[in-house]
Amino acid sequence: MCKKVILFTLQTFSTTGGIQKMTRTLGHSLYKLAQINKWDFELWSAYDKQEDLMEQYLPQTGFKGFGAKRASFVLKAINRSVKPDVIILSHINLSIIGLIIKLVNPNCKVWLIAHGIEVWRNLSPVKRYLLKRCDKVICVSDFTRDQLITRHHVKKDICRVLNNAIDPFMKVPSVTRIPTSLISRYRLENSSPIIFTLTRLASTEQYKGYEHVIEAISSLKESFPNIKYILSGKYDEKEQCRINKLINELKVANQVILTGFIDEDELADHFLMADLFVLPSKKEGFGLVFIEALACGLPVICGNADGSIDAIRNGELGSAIDADDPAELIKCITEHLETPLTPNKRKMLQEQCLLHFNELDYMQKIKTLLNE
Repeated sequence: MCKKVILFTLQTFSTTGGIQKMTRTLGHSLYKLAQINKWDFELWSAYDKQEDLMEQYLPQTGFKGFGAKRASFVLKAINRSVKPDVIILSHINLSIIGLIIKLVNPNCKVWLIAHGIEVWRNLSPVKRYLLKRCDKVICVSDFTRDQLITRHHVKKDICRVLNNAIDPFMKVPSVTRIPTSLISRYRLENSSPIIFTLTRLASTEQYKGYEHVIEAISSLKESFPNIKYILSGKYDEKEQCRINKLINELKVANQVILTGFIDEDELADHFLMADLFVLPSKKEGFGLVFIEALACGLPVICGNADGSIDAIRNGELGSAIDADDPAELIKCITEHLETPLTPNKRKMLQEQCLLHFNELDYMQKIKTLLNE
């Protein structure tokens, strides 16, 4: 059994994103395991400052934030006096850290967390070499594992699938609560149904599929005259112009609402106000947002050609469609909207999601991996 574990990260607390959320949950789980099993655990962040730490996840004594002082981060990481039993790299961009530590401390086990597109693409020689030297590659989905084996010939026996878990500090809501403030803010009093998407809207990442949902709305408004599509997430100026142009061309300005970034405290209420969550993406490593939606009792539609499948447990918790088939998207949305979303159905989805993606099970899986 290992005695000292260090989780190396790029950025964990100072920004919000899928990888950052996953890393916070991983850090909290490792900290709790260390307490229970009397291990030493620390989380080191290259870009977070010490004051960025969210102390509900772990105490100041277990965190080192280097505030973008990369030289200091690297030098302290490879210091011969720091001799962990296991280091976990939260991103492949930390490859050089893993390789140097392996060089100066050959007995140290090096793990890499593999999320999605960052390991699906062509990799530099340093990153490819790390994949050969890793003791374990922890993949967030079966799809990511298969991509590593197929594209980079990573040995099957070192690849382990560890699906993401719901953030232990996400406030799981009562599914009967009505978020009246949001309904008033977006003027949704007479709107039904409401479709919701939350994702990053970036001109460099046009694979999320929300433009296909906008196109679907132009057809669906004939059958559902009061339909609204809430599209949320931070966007850049170029992408905002592209989306607004599409909205105008399709004449759906009365149906589509762009909210921009939404605060984490309002996330659950956005899921509660909607009837359906739709994100027909083609490059999700896992899709943490899907299980967040399900944890609020909201049905989801995702793409069928990436890691999203793991988040809906191969169709058990949601619907997967061909993201490049507009007719299939419209058909799937219609089928969901024609079946009333009752409080009982919401409660069942919530319970099933929390049964499969809770932190206790996540911790047990991590402990098993550490004890192998």
